[in-house]
Amino acid sequence: MGIHLTAMICKITNRQFEITPAEIALCDRMGIPYPTTCREERLRTQLAGRNEWGLYPRKCDATGEKILSVYRPDSPFIVYKNEYWWGSAWDAVSYGRDIDFAKPFFQQFAELQKVVPREGTTVFNSTNCEYNHHIRESKNCYLNSLIARCEDVYYSYWVVGDKDIYDCLCTNKSTLCYWCGDINNGYGCIAVEESNNCSDCYFSFQLRGCDHCIFCTNLATKSYYIFNQKCTREEFESMKNKLFNGSYQTWTQSYEKFSEMKKQTPHRFMHSLNHENCTGDHIYNCKNCHDCYDSFNSEDCLNGLSYDSSKDVHNSYSAGWTGCEVIYGCTVMRGSQDCAFCTYCWYSSELRYCDSCVSCENCFGCIGLRHKKYCILNKQYSREEYENLVPRIIELMSRQGEWGEFFPPWLLPFAYNETAANDYMPLTEHEAVKLGYRWLTKNKKEYIPSTMANIPDNISEVSENITKEILACAHCSKNYKIIEKELKFYKTIGLPIPRLCPSCRNAMRFAAHNPCKLYKRSCAKCEAGIETTYVPDRPETVYCEKCYLETVY
Repeated sequence: MGIHLTAMICKITNRQFEITPAEIALCDRMGIPYPTTCREERLRTQLAGRNEWGLYPRKCDATGEKILSVYRPDSPFIVYKNEYWWGSAWDAVSYGRDIDFAKPFFQQFAELQKVVPREGTTVFNSTNCEYNHHIRESKNCYLNSLIARCEDVYYSYWVVGDKDIYDCLCTNKSTLCYWCGDINNGYGCIAVEESNNCSDCYFSFQLRGCDHCIFCTNLATKSYYIFNQKCTREEFESMKNKLFNGSYQTWTQSYEKFSEMKKQTPHRFMHSLNHENCTGDHIYNCKNCHDCYDSFNSEDCLNGLSYDSSKDVHNSYSAGWTGCEVIYGCTVMRGSQDCAFCTYCWYSSELRYCDSCVSCENCFGCIGLRHKKYCILNKQYSREEYENLVPRIIELMSRQGEWGEFFPPWLLPFAYNETAANDYMPLTEHEAVKLGYRWLTKNKKEYIPSTMANIPDNISEVSENITKEILACAHCSKNYKIIEKELKFYKTIGLPIPRLCPSCRNAMRFAAHNPCKLYKRSCAKCEAGIETTYVPDRPETVYCEKCYLETVY
């Protein structure tokens, strides 16, 4: 007998969506309403609260020092440098206020937002990593976002446990890699995607346990292959030397060939390993996780992106590291339990509508608290007072249509085109504003023309002086620089100087990354029904798991 799904109508799109018995059970368990918007719009709003790339120079409002911050200098928030925000010189309880039952709750929360200091960037327990955001336990990293336990990582996004990585997207426990996407345990790989446990592979796709492969797809446990054909060591080295001769023209031609090759090869409908009863993409060592993406070691999770070592997490973005349990409608939760509609809360429990709270419990509508309990809008209460007030606040929010909804677009601290939402779910300015989001109209500034008239085609012709030059992106004209370690890496490997700025390179990689959304289509070989992130009208050949394994093994 199939799972009974409850049909709902999204209040934003007017399209039907369904909620599962598991989601109903978790909502009932937590005492929160069932969702009123479809899964896509819930995720959009959560991602729209995340500026993952923009860094702005401004002053620390506590010390007056110049700092980098994800908040623009003209933003209405008070911003502290990291060390001061985490220090003991201030206490967020001092900004507490009474709940006003004559005003909407979200309006009161917005007023609290304006006065409680915010952390400039999330750089946690890291050394020489000032020019990053959302980075922890790392060393010597530059211009990255979503980085953990890494060393010497540059221009990359969402990498964990890596070393000596450049321009990568979603890599894990990998070393000496360049321009790779969605690989685990890679070593010395360049332009490799959707692969695991590979070394010395180049321009290859969907490999498992392979080494020394060039222009290969859908191979397992193979060594010394070119275009999926066995080759000698000498043939491999000859091809490698031709590909990495330092020429920009050679690189672009090779990458174009790789892109065309991917279109011609069968694609696995779901890129995952060691999972049981799961749907989504990039799921590793998980059980009973549905419509989940980029998730690890989790169980009984639903509708989410980036779960790790977590259980019973629904409709959330980034929960885990260490694990979370019983989380609903949250973003960036670490080591927390029984939290709903919260953002950036670590090692906490029984929170509702809290932001940037650490080691707290039983708090409602609080911002920036540490080691507190029984607080509402940052004001301290006794347990009895707290338990009497919370039902009244829920009643107030229910009357206003706020209870059970994530923070609305107008309450989010960033404009839509500053956030991860625009990476994963891009909108035009008109579309974003129509949905209630703000849009940052960037000043029309004239970027500095490149101080280097022509970048040599070959890296061998590039001198050390290029690190003193200001370059201009061939796509958006934004200025960028080449740093010394980066130049050394290019020269060692035989890679050309990139012609695009880091932002455009990241956008290029994102464009090749499948959306976090499932579509129904048929296996191209056996015609069995499948749910996959490949849109039905895309040209790729997509196989179900059975047919894919028969092809590879």
